Amino acid sequence: MIAISLSPNAQADDVFLALKILLTPWRWMRGSAIKSLEDWFRRYFQVGYAVSFDSGRSALYALVKALGIKSNDEILMQAFTCVAVPNSIIWAGAKPIFVDVDDVGNIDIADLKKKITRRSRAIIIQHTFGISANMEKIKKVASKHKLIVIEDCAHALGATAGGKKIGTFGEAAFFSFGRDKVISSVSGGMVITNSKKTAKLLRNFQKNLQFTSLTKIFTQLFHPIAFSFILPLYNTIGIGKIILIVFQKLGFLDKPVAKEEYQGERPAFLPSKLSCAQSLLAGNQVKKLAAFNKKRRQIAEFYSKKLSSLPIKLPQFDSGDIILRYNIETGNVSSIYSFFKEKGILLGRWYANIIDPEGVNLAKIGYTPGSCPKAEALARASLNLPTYPRMNIKETMQEYFKKNG
Repeated sequence: MIAISLSPNAQADDVFLALKILLTPWRWMRGSAIKSLEDWFRRYFQVGYAVSFDSGRSALYALVKALGIKSNDEILMQAFTCVAVPNSIIWAGAKPIFVDVDDVGNIDIADLKKKITRRSRAIIIQHTFGISANMEKIKKVASKHKLIVIEDCAHALGATAGGKKIGTFGEAAFFSFGRDKVISSVSGGMVITNSKKTAKLLRNFQKNLQFTSLTKIFTQLFHPIAFSFILPLYNTIGIGKIILIVFQKLGFLDKPVAKEEYQGERPAFLPSKLSCAQSLLAGNQVKKLAAFNKKRRQIAEFYSKKLSSLPIKLPQFDSGDIILRYNIETGNVSSIYSFFKEKGILLGRWYANIIDPEGVNLAKIGYTPGSCPKAEALARASLNLPTYPRMNIKETMQEYFKKNG
């Protein structure tokens, strides 16, 4: 079974670690693993400070507040993204301003310039699917208008541009360790910065938070364990899917977006501190970061070679990009998705909705339909092929691409 979003990074050692932590609940909340993970980020990026949170959205929320952005100040960000980004801005009292995208799904610099106003205070730069945005040009625009540059590295941990690590171009960067991100602790986040003032405010904010609840920690630990047996059974008369639904109904597994977030509202459990349990899971994955991203590149190059003759638009990427998902553009999204689903391959739909997931109240988060036409067209045409590290492409994808060709 190939599934792009169902705990795709979890390998055998991650599953066994999750089980070990699950059986030692006294290690769930506090522990040295939290500082160890922060230290890893600080050393890896060679920055002065790294501050952890329970999720990427909490990390961004805390960062916006720490940067002193005031009520109704504007933060420019691209459309073709997850609702977690505009929500974090709204929760902090600021206003998201949506900018259209370029040909690779990153922020369009021409549209960015048009949408800067006297109330603009910052730009959030998303490196979509692990393909780096043009940071040098963006920084010139930001410098001219005195805007703070925040990098959204949820898709891009380990990516580089011009030999420099993505995440070190702006005033600060935030990361997500969500269930289908570059590394995964099912939920988790981090902010990095070289600003002593910003780091102090982030640390004070973090200290005043509660830890993620025991219930949430349980679901996070159970997630990789559950999918280690759900996935092999997913296409066996629907057994795996039934088990998944039952576990969700029982509260053993939760969904990545809370119901409040669809309306731009902040759930009561956000923000929280990153737990020791989450830190242990993420800490095990960062050890494998280089190997993970090398495999992603190999899979992406395989796709580019095999799909080059098909009437679809393929992503263009540079040597430093990591390709978290290989996004193709096609006018036959539904038929291609259905074809692979029949073969036991669940492809991805980041971002089938201009602001994902389906059902987000666009009015509540401030998006006006039609304001970002290129992003909306990209959303309709996008289909993500998996690049996760434990996927065996030769035994699976090659056969199906040959049939589809």
